[in-house]
Amino acid sequence: MQRQIPRSVAFWLVGLTSTVVLLASAAPSPLYPVYQQLFGFSAFTLTIVFAVYVLALVGTLLTVGSISDHIGRRPVLAGAIVLLIVSMVVFLTADGVAMLIAARVLQGLATGALVGTVSAALVDLAPTPHLGSMVSTATPPLGLATGVVLAGVLVEYAPLPRVIVYVVLIVALAVLLTTIAFLPETSPLLGFESSSHALGTISPSIAVPADVRPVFFSAVPAMLATWSLGGLYLSLGSSITAQILGVANHATGGAILCAFFGSAALASTVASRASTTMKLVVGYSALAGGVLISMSAVLAESAPVYVIGSILAGIGFGTTLLGIMSEMARVSAPSQRAQVFAAVFAVCYTAFSVPAVIAGVVTGHVGLRATAVGYAIFIVSLIAAAAIAAVVLRDRGELPTDDGPSGAGALGGLGRDDALVDGLGHPLAREATDAGQDARDDGAAALAAFESGAR
Repeated sequence: MQRQIPRSVAFWLVGLTSTVVLLASAAPSPLYPVYQQLFGFSAFTLTIVFAVYVLALVGTLLTVGSISDHIGRRPVLAGAIVLLIVSMVVFLTADGVAMLIAARVLQGLATGALVGTVSAALVDLAPTPHLGSMVSTATPPLGLATGVVLAGVLVEYAPLPRVIVYVVLIVALAVLLTTIAFLPETSPLLGFESSSHALGTISPSIAVPADVRPVFFSAVPAMLATWSLGGLYLSLGSSITAQILGVANHATGGAILCAFFGSAALASTVASRASTTMKLVVGYSALAGGVLISMSAVLAESAPVYVIGSILAGIGFGTTLLGIMSEMARVSAPSQRAQVFAAVFAVCYTAFSVPAVIAGVVTGHVGLRATAVGYAIFIVSLIAAAAIAAVVLRDRGELPTDDGPSGAGALGGLGRDDALVDGLGHPLAREATDAGQDARDDGAAALAAFESGAR
């Protein structure tokens, strides 16, 4: 019998896989200005190159996102990593916009297949709820932060910058691929009852159970705000730092982008044991404050102020998502979670791309500075809408009320139910226990507390 990696080691390996996958998705970002200059395309085309990745990801997520429950985690992980390596090869040999788009589509397809599988594997393998929370919340923004810094440094200082970045990623992915065969298989291996069952499983669908809808829809504005901001940083972020802030060094530009994603990773780790009230108040306030500071930095053309705003916005990004996505896991029964998170991912990843594409179009008409300011106002408006929606739903009784102790509340409490979710929406939730059911009955004290903070 083939020897398997111990479950504790396998957990860290899956967490590393999550980091590398997001690293690969962020790595092209510092290269976009290089491609733009080399191939001579517009800001709109640049956002299209960015957006097709997300559209491919969402399409894959809504079709094969849960297929590992049926055929196993390892086959899906292995197949998706192979496809991701192929996408890196296409990037490596790209000689025009068409190949860049093809590479991003392949990357999106691979990442979409990996998202649900990695999430499920982390659920299965987490040694403890708190450790699982820290790893799952920190690895995606850590991967994004590492990706933009690594690519920026290599582009600025390494020979053949459009080659070495992808060679490094291909090697890293190949090493991960060799370890997949030794992972313990944790899938329930449900199989398919018939060919129609198989077709039904991979048919695109999105739905939210009725009892989850109040929480889901109250969180949609915040999902849109956080992921739209992330999309701006990864699509037009490099252009903003170079053209408005005057940062010509690619490594420095990558470090500025890292300020946002790195602080998000750190904040979601630090906040994993914070009370629900603290997560929401700090998250919403930091997100709005950071965006406004960044907007003022764009107007003043101040890179240092922009870094401060990015760090603050990153803190808001990490803590807001931790709270909201944990609540999605908490209010969903185990049999509903795949369905609920498919809907969550669809909203989040759509927000990751569509506003960025619109921003690319607008930039061609009003300029990059005006677009960045308008985008900031859009984000702040969404944050205000999220706060109002939560308060209104709580007052209408469509959300429960929890006056329990810190950490056991609804929006993100990692106390009794220990619903664990990463900072970019990957669910990590234990099966319901009697204590977890008690937490469900207790409701959402955070909303009452947040109402006071919002006012």
